[in-house]
Amino acid sequence: MLVSTNVLTSRSAARSLLAENGSLAALVVLVVALSLMSGDFLTVTNLLNVGVQAAVTAILAFGSTFVIITGGIDLSVGAVAALSAMVLAWTAADTGLPWPLATLVALAVGVVCGLVNAVLIAYGKLPPFIATLAMLGVARGLALVVSQGSPIEMPEEVSRLGDTIGGYLPVPVLVMAVMGVIAAVVLNRTYTGRAMYAIGGNEEAARLSGIAVGKQKLITYALSGVFAAVAGIVLASRLASAQPQAAAGYELDAIAAVVIGGASLSGGKGRALGTLVGALILAVLRNGLNLLSVSAFWQQVVIGVVIALAVLLDTLRRRGGR
Repeated sequence: MLVSTNVLTSRSAARSLLAENGSLAALVVLVVALSLMSGDFLTVTNLLNVGVQAAVTAILAFGSTFVIITGGIDLSVGAVAALSAMVLAWTAADTGLPWPLATLVALAVGVVCGLVNAVLIAYGKLPPFIATLAMLGVARGLALVVSQGSPIEMPEEVSRLGDTIGGYLPVPVLVMAVMGVIAAVVLNRTYTGRAMYAIGGNEEAARLSGIAVGKQKLITYALSGVFAAVAGIVLASRLASAQPQAAAGYELDAIAAVVIGGASLSGGKGRALGTLVGALILAVLRNGLNLLSVSAFWQQVVIGVVIALAVLLDTLRRRGGR
């Protein structure tokens, strides 16, 4: 009887471990498989390239993680990223504003966009999907207005964010790591992080327990806006110019990374580490499929299947929990 109980306990622990770290296990399996299928995959140069490819998506996804944990969604992060980078380049090039101040203005643009989203959602009672979809259109349109539809060169000092340190370590990867640590600290070490989980778990219960839900949503979407602005600046630095159509569709990759990383679209669940792993899975998939000369069209099919499986697994996990 005791042996049977121990076996059941071990199986339960194994299922729990797999549920919590399934995305990491999937990443390891994917890396091993691609390294066997392509001799060029498991090289230092290529792995650093994967990190650079994942950087912008991961930074956007860290911000989206906050929102998704609260049970919301933010479709505007890609457009906000483009607008923030465009404002930085425009204020530095056309108004002569010093680049540090221009960078602060760009970050402020991200905050304002996030706050507008939050006000529409928390106080205007608009569904997050509608509010952020509207912001997507507004932000993308403003980026086109500011630039007149043309790219604007980034300040040289900011463009260095797209360089490497010592000709070896990409700066975007370092920025991704720093933003990931910030996201983890916010989620695990702050009152705001705990409030996010509470709101996503049961918003009414969170309100009754004394959490200022409206205020916390303001903070949540403002953080998403800041992370989007940082991602836009990193992307523009890699391109050496701010482009009004930059980061188009990146919001979907960000949401996919969060979901693949183990977050629940119903809210109350998600981790910064899981989001990073999700972004790396997407980058590794694209990189590996490119090395295997798979058509870009088929790559979209594969990514779509991976996202569908991630959501399906999340649904099955929640049913099993109940």
